[in-house]
Amino acid sequence: MIRTRFAPSPTGFLHIGGARTALFSWAFARHHGGKFVLRVEDTDVARSTPQAVQAILDGMNWLGLNYDEGPFYQMQRMDRYKEVLKTMVDSGAAYPCYTTPDELERMREEQRAAGKKPRYDGTWRPEPGKTLPTPPAGMTPVLRFRNPSSGVVAWDDMVKGRIEIANAELDDLVIARADGTPTYNFCVVVDDWEMGITHVIRGDDHVNNTPRQINILEALGAPVPIYAHLSMILGDDGQKLSKRHGAVSVMQYDDEGYLPEAVLNYLARLGWSHGDDEVFSMQQFCEWFDLEHITPSAAQFNTEKLNWLNAHYLKASDNARLAALVEPRLAARGVTVTATPSLAAIIGLYKERATNLNELADAAEPFYIDLQPNAETLAQHLIPEALPALADFIAGVRDVAWEAPAIGALIKTCIGAHGLKMPKLAMPLRVLLTGQAHTPSVDAVIALFPRELVLKRLSVATRD
Repeated sequence: MIRTRFAPSPTGFLHIGGARTALFSWAFARHHGGKFVLRVEDTDVARSTPQAVQAILDGMNWLGLNYDEGPFYQMQRMDRYKEVLKTMVDSGAAYPCYTTPDELERMREEQRAAGKKPRYDGTWRPEPGKTLPTPPAGMTPVLRFRNPSSGVVAWDDMVKGRIEIANAELDDLVIARADGTPTYNFCVVVDDWEMGITHVIRGDDHVNNTPRQINILEALGAPVPIYAHLSMILGDDGQKLSKRHGAVSVMQYDDEGYLPEAVLNYLARLGWSHGDDEVFSMQQFCEWFDLEHITPSAAQFNTEKLNWLNAHYLKASDNARLAALVEPRLAARGVTVTATPSLAAIIGLYKERATNLNELADAAEPFYIDLQPNAETLAQHLIPEALPALADFIAGVRDVAWEAPAIGALIKTCIGAHGLKMPKLAMPLRVLLTGQAHTPSVDAVIALFPRELVLKRLSVATRD
């Protein structure tokens, strides 16, 4: 069975790059009817926080990337790691090293000065016929992996192709610190092995870790998974994605009014394609997804395209669902939604011109507050020429059938009687009722309001 995993480190939020990795790993498992595992790599105790763990879980939940197993926490697996470490020392695959940090730094400085690659020199590495130094009294050693000294470590990366690295380029990695805690590369190997991970899909910043992890797996007699390293995501300007480009918490996209399906659809196209298809459901994505069509070149984040996709999904979404998402945003502003006018009806009218949920909240807010139109905007549109037609409209609106066609007919009658063009009356109506100079069709907007509220807001025009 195909088994993939997403293994974030809870030292920060779930960002766009991590979300894409999670999405691809999830989709690959779903495509093959396999299992998707969530593992929290929290061994960096100094930087890992419960808040960051929760941010990751919240982001996964918002995106709908449901996992089949987990979340597993590495800090809860320490006893097992130590068992494996002991078997490696007993088998000779790992050994104690007493080189101090100061000695290691001097060693590297000398190597740099000689034009060599800085690396551990193997002082404490056991070799046939070699006499090791006497261990310093009272010093607890680290444990190092006894990396093969010859040959190459190679794998066929599903994104980058064949990669080969000479073992002579790799020194003996520390796999357990002096306090006994295992290091990242060791924990990952044990977890991937014991969780039966068949495919490791992750960012290409892990390529340098892969040969070390393969060697440790082979030393344990464990199967080596298939690796697929995703290229980085660049910002709109072609530079490495950072906070200024949108490399923020996935939950900030929720705050900014994006729909999760729009974010997922956008992420799916960051470095993967299915012909010319741009808009597709997650069911379609899982049916189509493969590793062969992931591009090895960097993907470029395009905010304009994300906004276009979000607008598409807003238009296609059920009004009641959008109302349920917009209402809390209004509540956060101190705006209480009442039964009349219907928030779902307001959204149905405005969603064609919105790109996010916050814009829908902006459009809906005037319907539920004690509106005070901007004096400058009023002065611009409530001109003397429009007042007679506006007075006729106010008189007629008391008895007109409360539906957009009848209201629209009344507007046309009023402007016709005074020889005006539509904007001369429509603009004052918009500003008086919504405070906005630009709205959908004014008759449809008016029909959303209760008649009494329309009369109240239009009465501003009749005051001295």
